[in-house]
Amino acid sequence: MPIWNTLARADTAAGDEILLRERGSLYEIRFNGLELMSNLNHQSETLLAERSLRLHDRHDARVLIGGLGMGFTLRAALELLGPAAQVAVCELIPEIADWNRGRIGHLAGHPLRDPRVTLRVADVMEVLLEHRAGFDVILMDTDNGPDFTVRPANGRLYGQGGLAVLRKALRPGGIAAFWSATVSDPFERALDSQPWHWRRDDIQLVGGRADAFHHIYLTSADPARIGLRPEPAAASPELAPT
Repeated sequence: MPIWNTLARADTAAGDEILLRERGSLYEIRFNGLELMSNLNHQSETLLAERSLRLHDRHDARVLIGGLGMGFTLRAALELLGPAAQVAVCELIPEIADWNRGRIGHLAGHPLRDPRVTLRVADVMEVLLEHRAGFDVILMDTDNGPDFTVRPANGRLYGQGGLAVLRKALRPGGIAAFWSATVSDPFERALDSQPWHWRRDDIQLVGGRADAFHHIYLTSADPARIGLRPEPAAASPELAPT
């Protein structure tokens, strides 16, 4: 079996180490020794965009993607959007953005070259705060999910305060979706605290064990927008005869 070959390395100001490595046709980005992403199992990242955009069903949507990764979520979004759409992508690590422009850009068909795309090398929370009611669809893939953030500050994205900021960045009828490697009870409780509706889709990994899943959380103020039926209104109590 071929050995791993390190293609590039990045170090953050906080002392974190990020590696880009390859073995044959397999590419992997590791963060402090742990796999952050690879091109082996990216079905759920693709579905994150596909399910959200099909549910929203506007080809001229304005989309925000939190986390560039290897570009698979971005590529899936571009395939479904029309020429008038706009896609902003936030990537915190400059080197990951550079790798997508060069060494690994071919994996997703060089989506950063699409004229509909604007890349922001920034914290996605800053962009959310800048754009009140600015996006039709927000796709969050910044970490390995709410329970496995790559840096402590990212935890705020999944708490009540961060969710409130994200909700205000959505346009009326908008959809926000979150990728997660695990089912997160604390995150689900945080979603329950917001004035919106949500559902969780469990995506079985291709070629994985029968119990190997990634997860997509879909949220919207409009339950029908994410395929949920509105809860029936409570029946009015009958007046007692006088």
